[in-house]
Amino acid sequence: MTKYWGDRSWEDAAYQTTQGLFEQMQEKSSNEEVAEAFRARLKRVGGFRYVPRPMPMRNTKGAVVYFLFFAAQQPTADKIVKDIFAKYAHRGEVLNG
Repeated sequence: MTKYWGDRSWEDAAYQTTQGLFEQMQEKSSNEEVAEAFRARLKRVGGFRYVPRPMPMRNTKGAVVYFLFFAAQQPTADKIVKDIFAKYAHRGEVLNG
């Protein structure tokens, strides 16, 4: 993960430290929180102007397997990708009911 992220700051995004009754405990952040931290990093460290929310990619059971990110400098590219992501946003979700 360090090689992909670029440094070890991913650990701060992936784990939250909370105070337990007797000691500090580390709890895993949600996948969505980690994805949002990476999105912010693409903007802040990568210098991309346009980074829409990532598309969750699901398996046949509806579980999120990974997130598809897009980053660009041009507003036209951002608009095109947002339209595509919106079209497929709920594909593969398992609906209750």
